Amino acid sequence: MVANNGHEPPAIDAICLDIDDTLIDFTGSARSALSVLIGSVVLGSADLWPTWQRVTEEHSAMVVAGELDYDAMRHARTKAFLSDLGSDLDDDAVAALEDRRLAQMSRAWRPFPDVLPCLDWLRAAGLRLAAVTNASGPRQRERLASLGLERFFDAVISAGELGAAKPDPVIFHTACAELDVAPANTAHIGDRLDLDAHGARDAGLHGIWLDRDHTHPPTPGVPVIDTLADLPALLVTEYRTPTVTSTSTLPIPRR
Repeated sequence: MVANNGHEPPAIDAICLDIDDTLIDFTGSARSALSVLIGSVVLGSADLWPTWQRVTEEHSAMVVAGELDYDAMRHARTKAFLSDLGSDLDDDAVAALEDRRLAQMSRAWRPFPDVLPCLDWLRAAGLRLAAVTNASGPRQRERLASLGLERFFDAVISAGELGAAKPDPVIFHTACAELDVAPANTAHIGDRLDLDAHGARDAGLHGIWLDRDHTHPPTPGVPVIDTLADLPALLVTEYRTPTVTSTSTLPIPRR
């Protein structure tokens, strides 16, 4: 946590939250669904998740740049991934595999157990909320709605729709404008130290890193929490929020 050093803590009127691997267990569902693709080629024992992540980042950048729409990106990414593995399938075969992969991943989407209690508390605290994502806006809204999370948010800001992705200050400032709150009175929480915590901090927000993997590298000037269950306590002790104090009831994580 960040020490106040006797100074009045900063006021926070709004919270921005990343979606994938912050609210929703995206990596768990995506890893599971990847078996649909890798089962179609002869592999060995290598972990292909880093390769999938690399290919995904390359193709997601094309969506943000306006070079591909989301559906075209999905198929181009899958074709490139399989090609890297030495499997050159025709477009119809790639499309069928990608559709199966996406369907399996969609069935596996789950919010983390700490999400609903935290969102309930944030809304009860009078905070405005935005979801800020580098992924496709329509897909993320679909995920949030299917999991009952959409109702908590005043805005959903997507890199694909905006044309700017985290850590670009533009996406953070757009979220603040949508919430009608100054960056200095907004905190952003996400699972990526570079894209979320540092990106938000450099854009003038209060960046908070959600380190679910408990890696704990040095993070000078950046508060770190292991679970969203710890976010209310951090906000109460280190910041001023609209309707809560240090004596307010904190949520109990759902198991």
